[in-house]
Amino acid sequence: MPARAELDHFRRFGRYNQWANQRLYAACAALPEGEYLKRRPSFFGSIHATLNHILVGDRIWLGRLTGHLATPIRSLDQILYPEFTGLRVAREAEDAAIINYVDGLDEPTLNSTLRYKSMEGESLSLPVRQVLAHIFNHQTHHRGQAHGLLTQTAVPPPPLDLLLYLLETAPAG
Repeated sequence: MPARAELDHFRRFGRYNQWANQRLYAACAALPEGEYLKRRPSFFGSIHATLNHILVGDRIWLGRLTGHLATPIRSLDQILYPEFTGLRVAREAEDAAIINYVDGLDEPTLNSTLRYKSMEGESLSLPVRQVLAHIFNHQTHHRGQAHGLLTQTAVPPPPLDLLLYLLETAPAG
């Protein structure tokens, strides 16, 4: 894929990611607090913990890409925000930061290698394009888990398909 097309691809995914998160959080906002926080059989144990994990992952990776980790992350299951409202505000800000990052991305950076330390302190490196693909894939994976947990509630989970986003945002004509 030519670098220009790849940059456009990541920019599209940044906006899709924001769109999908807005839809998922709107559905979660319709839940009574007890249902939203309820322990459920799942990897992270609740809708709230799953959404927190997605934010944790984004903060880690965007922090590595930009060199600015705003919140110290101790673990992948860290609860950054104990209540929905704070988490939703933080999610909106993180989505805007991701879009800002991919909008400012240039070909040399896309073609570069990210050198970073794992949470265990191990020195690692990955191509930036693979890190970006991971960020968006990670979100989709765990959004799907939260979406599945919503099916255990009275609130219907919203459609989050990329094709629906593309159809909704396609230029008229």
